[in-house]
Amino acid sequence: MRVYTRKYMRPFLLLAMAATLLPAADLVKEGDRWWSHIQVLADDNMEGRNTGSPGHLRAARFVAGEFERAGLKPAGVNGYLQSVKFKVAQIDEEHSSLAIERDGKTMPLKLGEDANLTVRATLAKKVDAEVVFCGYGLAIPEYKFDDFAGLDLKGKIVVYIAGGPSDIPGNLRSHYSFRSERWKAIHNAGAIGVVAIANPKAMDIPWERSTLARLNPTMELESVSDTPGQEFGATINPAHAEQFFAASGHTFAQLLALVDQGKPLPRFPLHIRLLATEQMKTSEVESQNVIGMLPGSDPSLKNEYVVFGAHLDHLGIGAPINGDKIYNGAMDDGSGIASLIEIADIAKLENLRPKRSILFVAVTGEEKGLLGSQYFASAPTVPLKNIVADINMDMYLPLFPLKYLQVMGLEESTLGADVRAVAEKAGVIVQPDPEPQRNVFIRSDQYNFIRHGVPALTFKFGYVQGSPEEKLAKDWLRERYHAPSDDLNQPVDKPAAAKYNRLMLDLGMRVADASARPHWNTDSFFKRFVKD
Repeated sequence: MRVYTRKYMRPFLLLAMAATLLPAADLVKEGDRWWSHIQVLADDNMEGRNTGSPGHLRAARFVAGEFERAGLKPAGVNGYLQSVKFKVAQIDEEHSSLAIERDGKTMPLKLGEDANLTVRATLAKKVDAEVVFCGYGLAIPEYKFDDFAGLDLKGKIVVYIAGGPSDIPGNLRSHYSFRSERWKAIHNAGAIGVVAIANPKAMDIPWERSTLARLNPTMELESVSDTPGQEFGATINPAHAEQFFAASGHTFAQLLALVDQGKPLPRFPLHIRLLATEQMKTSEVESQNVIGMLPGSDPSLKNEYVVFGAHLDHLGIGAPINGDKIYNGAMDDGSGIASLIEIADIAKLENLRPKRSILFVAVTGEEKGLLGSQYFASAPTVPLKNIVADINMDMYLPLFPLKYLQVMGLEESTLGADVRAVAEKAGVIVQPDPEPQRNVFIRSDQYNFIRHGVPALTFKFGYVQGSPEEKLAKDWLRERYHAPSDDLNQPVDKPAAAKYNRLMLDLGMRVADASARPHWNTDSFFKRFVKD
């Protein structure tokens, strides 16, 4: 049984009392059990769990078996599984090219070094178009912000710097930065393509490592395209970006200085054309979401659902780094899937009977663009209007003790009060998103629930700025994120992960047992997505 402490505690006592909390939980034992699931999911035998691969299917069957062992009811289409079909595209780089034409001269670019082509089956094989720099490439009507206003973009390509104006709330900026929202605005302005340049200060992964993924297959849902009408896409290495601005009267360095100062970015023609040839190999593949249900106990509430979510896929087998080519994905997101299993196990061991039903959803295709959750949200196995909340667990990074919890979406819905309450009970201090410019709120599967009106949260282990914990987290991103070294040979704080699992379970039970379902706050932009 779980032990509940006093409802209110003074903030300065929280950390001192943390050691006395959760006395019924053996966090060492539970942490070892959580890690044992990751040992299966991130074993080389799973071959990195690439969407649609045999390794992913093995992982999906493992999760389904664990759900069954934990007593969850099948809630997929075929037992615990929900099949998802994808269109696949892979660049034939040897027969593809990209070049700048300036003043009648053509300057070939080196793919992988100067820039990378976006790979999608629906893109054009040949493109020859003028290029215009459009600031952040955003249109945000709520703040009367429009990077495309007054520009002639018909048939042209838009170049933008990733990020957004600092005076616009981070979650709102993130929403309009999502690929489908950004493309909608660019397409409406008449452009046929888009080129992104990362701000070097905001890059999670150095270009030298991220470019290794350019040859990996990309995917779209078979049934829908998020970017209708797009003919071209590319990303530019920020270290080589100046050549794109050489004829414009501006420099990339000057633009980055404006970003750093929070000043508006200008918009101007680059006086170049981009010439591209892109050859792709296309195919189709099928992958799996895995869904189990802990039925609710209250006859009036059991047909409403709280979702615990995590993504099962990772990057599969790719370009070797230090001789290792298997991208195991232990933390990303073997950790979240192991938490799904562990929470289900605890619910069975403690005979928990939530009033609402709890849905455990392991989705595929997150690394391909949040596609498995997009499919589930568009074809849910329970009525979408009955899903009251999504608690997403993606790469939360238990690298050190859980003293602080970063909560993305904290101020958007009443779930913020719920997570504050359970965190206080666990002796954990809640922090809002410390780096909203990284757009974490739209970069994981909770966003597809949000777009359908479902209040949602996602989390990271938090830290104090300038602390050793901050360095550990940022070093991990630079060295292990989307790399083969995110494997079983990395230091992890297992008891801290167990404490996180207990906190998430308490959050899910609190929401499942509440008399009223969660709702968006009155000032939240995202309440507009609620279906009447």
